[in-house]
Amino acid sequence: MNRYNFREWLRAALIRCAKTFCQTALSMLTVGQAVIDVNWVNVLSVSAVAAVISILTSVVGLPEVDDVKIYDTTTK
Repeated sequence: MNRYNFREWLRAALIRCAKTFCQTALSMLTVGQAVIDVNWVNVLSVSAVAAVISILTSVVGLPEVDDVKIYDTTTK
């Protein structure tokens, strides 16, 4: 495995994870709801699960780094 390829994959996976976390948290908020009425524990819990799922699905592949092989199976 090339260290450069892993770093590129990790960077793309973490960016996608952060975006997923924020989008999920945003979707949990209701329009017109007061800040003190939000169940923040629930919002953070659901968002954290979505972030973990994002990382796990990134193992399969990321479109951002499709041309980069994480595990090089060819011998040089």
